Amino acid sequence: MTTVRIANAGIPGTSERVDLLVRDGVIASVTPAAPAPTTPAPAAAPATNNTQPATNNTNASHPGTNTIDASDLWVIPGLMDCHTHFTQWSKTLGRLDLIDARSAAEAMAMLRAHLDARRAAGTLDPNTFVVGMRFRHSLWADDAQPTLAAIDAVAGEQPVALSSADMHCGWVNSAAARRLGVYADSHTGLVGELEWFDAYTKFDKAPGAAEETNRLLREAERDAASKGVTGIRDYEMAENVDTWTARFAAGIDRLRVAAGVYPERLEAAVRAGWRTGMPLPGSRGLGTVGAMKLIADGSLNTRSAYCSTPYSGITPATYGRLSYTPSQIARYMRLATQHGFAIACHAIGDEANAIVLDAAALTHAHGSIEHAQMLRREDIPRLAALGLEASVQPQHAVDDRDVIGRFWAHPAGVPYAFGALHAAGTRLRLGSDAPVAPLDPWMAIAAAVFGTESSAREPFQPEQRLPVRVALAASTAVGRDRLRVGDAADFALLDADPYAAHTPEAMRAMARHVAMTFLAGRRTY
Repeated sequence: MTTVRIANAGIPGTSERVDLLVRDGVIASVTPAAPAPTTPAPAAAPATNNTQPATNNTNASHPGTNTIDASDLWVIPGLMDCHTHFTQWSKTLGRLDLIDARSAAEAMAMLRAHLDARRAAGTLDPNTFVVGMRFRHSLWADDAQPTLAAIDAVAGEQPVALSSADMHCGWVNSAAARRLGVYADSHTGLVGELEWFDAYTKFDKAPGAAEETNRLLREAERDAASKGVTGIRDYEMAENVDTWTARFAAGIDRLRVAAGVYPERLEAAVRAGWRTGMPLPGSRGLGTVGAMKLIADGSLNTRSAYCSTPYSGITPATYGRLSYTPSQIARYMRLATQHGFAIACHAIGDEANAIVLDAAALTHAHGSIEHAQMLRREDIPRLAALGLEASVQPQHAVDDRDVIGRFWAHPAGVPYAFGALHAAGTRLRLGSDAPVAPLDPWMAIAAAVFGTESSAREPFQPEQRLPVRVALAASTAVGRDRLRVGDAADFALLDADPYAAHTPEAMRAMARHVAMTFLAGRRTY
């Protein structure tokens, strides 16, 4: 494997400059930068996504080494998105995106335009589902909610299925409901979360879907690498171990992937001899078996996250619901722990989090609580005490701040307690839950640090904001903001210091300042 030397790279937030030597996919050395030559080289143009720093094929001190002059660049460990549904995120690059719709009427106008464009282009097949993503009806006014009549009027007999932003419900027309074999509410056209989880997988079984999926997966990997991302945890609701084994064999290999296993597939995975951390065949170490992903409750936006107090403004009173009984949660955790699986347990409401923490204490499970969106104050220190990570999505706090005021007006716990968890000693891991939020760690870092996506709006819960070094470290695979000898050679070179980004807009724009990304010493961007 080629040896690469990164010369004179800056360490963010410091005046340090270092030389990195990469050999066999590993950081072989990190040393203070060599003195500048007596005769300076001509100044290079600043590196952007369209211009790259100069690269030399040899270096006198390291014969045969490919040397990259990083004099105007900063180096950080490769970024990692710790919670994705990667196939569904990839599909957003080719499906109707409704995230900007502010009412059912606006969503239907977008759908009508999409259908008209497809008809004009000759790509609308009456036997194939038209799928849309990311409508957020929890933010729409009461008189602007989805209805079956509205979507039937626009779609007619063309089967149309729209997924909510949090993926916990669907909005379908009558034709789609018949083909999917699901119950759609006769007034709203909405399909409940458990039935929707199952129905959603059927879209990928249509003719030509596999080829289209692979094309979009490659596009999504390129997009992630362009942002400095080198790894993901994938919790797609599918058989992820076999799926990613096949993808690596097909050359879809620009990211490290930890492939999650759902409870219903856990016993089969155990019989097959899998456990968390095992390499996927043919992945050259880039793919591993991930944690057991268990969804304990619903979501805030669908008012199904399980809480100890009722949702505000909802009649009749509702507390949300569990997806499994407490004993089932404990059983799956015990099975996972006994057979070498970490857990990744989705828990959003305060009651769900308490139940999940009790089960982890009982079974000695290790791994992460995913989302942990509302925690009772007495439960905040329990994650650190149990050795559990908090895998959180800061952009959700920015997106949900108005929903919280609407449905969690009188919470029994603290919503989005990032700062409190960090202060209690919990290891934080940041992610997106893509496609719920875009797969973009810089967006997550900005939300965690500034508590808002716009300087024009005050921070949400400013006491829960994180220091920038903590947020960046929580967004890297190594859990640090700088590389060490022995680390995998997964890193990004930036043409701006992220610690000099003093506004949410500047931090969110850091994705455009990625000059190069390397995975196991191989340049992926």
